[in-house]
Amino acid sequence: MNTLFTKNVNAKNRIVFILVLSLFSIMEAQEFPKILSDKQTSTTHYLPDFSYAGYEYGEQPISRSKGKIILATDFGVIPNDGLDDTKALKKAMEVANKTDGTAILQLPAGRIILSEILYVERSHFVLRGTGTGVSGSEIYFPRPLMYVKDPEDLKELREYLIKFDKRQREKENNIDLPFSQYAWSGGFIWTRVPGVRVKSYLKKYERPYNVLAKVHEGKRGDYTFTVSDVKGLKKGDVVVLQLFNKQGEKGIVIKDLYKGCDVKVGSHHWMFPDLPIVRQQVEIVNVSKNKITIKTPLTIDVKPEYEAQLSEWKHLEQVGIEHIKLTFTPNVRIAHHVERGNNGIFLTRVFNSWVNDIVIENADSGILTEEIANVTIQNITLKGTNIAHYTVAMAGVHNILAQNIRVYNKAEHPLSFNTFSTKNVYHNCEVFRDPILDQHSGANHQNLFDKITVHVLPSEKRSYPLFAGGGAPYWKPSHGAYNTFWNIKVHFLSGLDSEAPFLLYGMKDGVHARLIGIHGNNPLNIKYEPESYKEFINKPLHSVPSLYEYQLNKRLNKK
Repeated sequence: MNTLFTKNVNAKNRIVFILVLSLFSIMEAQEFPKILSDKQTSTTHYLPDFSYAGYEYGEQPISRSKGKIILATDFGVIPNDGLDDTKALKKAMEVANKTDGTAILQLPAGRIILSEILYVERSHFVLRGTGTGVSGSEIYFPRPLMYVKDPEDLKELREYLIKFDKRQREKENNIDLPFSQYAWSGGFIWTRVPGVRVKSYLKKYERPYNVLAKVHEGKRGDYTFTVSDVKGLKKGDVVVLQLFNKQGEKGIVIKDLYKGCDVKVGSHHWMFPDLPIVRQQVEIVNVSKNKITIKTPLTIDVKPEYEAQLSEWKHLEQVGIEHIKLTFTPNVRIAHHVERGNNGIFLTRVFNSWVNDIVIENADSGILTEEIANVTIQNITLKGTNIAHYTVAMAGVHNILAQNIRVYNKAEHPLSFNTFSTKNVYHNCEVFRDPILDQHSGANHQNLFDKITVHVLPSEKRSYPLFAGGGAPYWKPSHGAYNTFWNIKVHFLSGLDSEAPFLLYGMKDGVHARLIGIHGNNPLNIKYEPESYKEFINKPLHSVPSLYEYQLNKRLNKK
């Protein structure tokens, strides 16, 4: 009888447990954003798939590379002796460049002094320190890049700045000074493919693309498109898809980027018809007749009305920079764009690579990027007394994942999606001073701010320009369609003497943005124009705290 009673109780408990689970499931369903759960909403308001961002498309952890370890100390690097280690580091790098297989240049614990650029020019290479703590590896830069011999790679940029008289003019501050070549380029640790141009500035330096196939037609979000010829293409190739605007100011590609919204479009969208206005690095996974299948979805329709092509993309692979502190000397800020060149890392032309566990102090720009794809930049701390231009910036890049970024110092553009950036993600980042979620113009589209925390010192006006967009007028609007803000937490530091709504503003020409889960420790009003989609305003997203993680898990679980 006792056994029967126990069985009945257990059965009842199971029923109660199932009912509780069902109740929680219903509650979760109620909390689920409509843009994910409601078919009509998701069809009307397109939401990109951001899950392919990062190293190996997010499918593999960052490589714990094993290979030939090259000790920097074997070449004369002596930490903590107060002497310059540049020549010794360069010797070690020369040996690393000649090493077969994966080469790991291991830095010792302690302070190392570097006063020239250290170029990384090979694939399967890791620059590794011993950590960022008190017993870690520190690279100290006693002077900025302005005292280094002018890099040949920036020759075109220097000519451009002079030819077009690029200057920082601030009448109220009596400033009329030429732009620095290091305002948005260059770094003391610099990845590059030797002799390969990274960014276009002047027509005289243009060279024909190595075109592998003309692309005819494809749909946004699809993985397959038709091409003219597949003879030069094979599975595993990593190439660049280039879309051009050959139709001038009224070009169809411009309409597609901005979805016909009534925004002023800058002249750079049509003044350079031989330069791609949209580019996307793609990996080919299948070649069949006149069809190409790629690993990642198309960001935009490919239409017969405008020109599109697949071209060669020269790059490095499996490059890592990790477990290092980078320290610059404190300096007084002169003006915006007049930075001296306290720039840490400059990533160009790398694919399936990473930067991990880096502390950067007193930089003008911590990590700059150009022409890279599927790179993870994670566990980065930026601090110091200097006012920075950029912290970890994304420019001309595709599928970059920047996660666990902590910004403690003041910066012009704390987190920034810049020109030609597509499908990139800032994930689980935090900005502690004067935060701006910057979208810097230049046909950037389909980028994601995901699970970001910002700390705001409130003004008496009860408003703050969190969404202010930078960039030159000739590259406006601030961004194309479908840039997304997901689960953004706004922490007001002090001075809130009432619970009246606080206005977040700053964007007047950011078309078709998605703002889901913007919330804080005070009620918010959001002003974001034009044609933005808003949901879960003043509600944290418990059901889907991270869009990137949600989409990645969903994609991987389907496999």
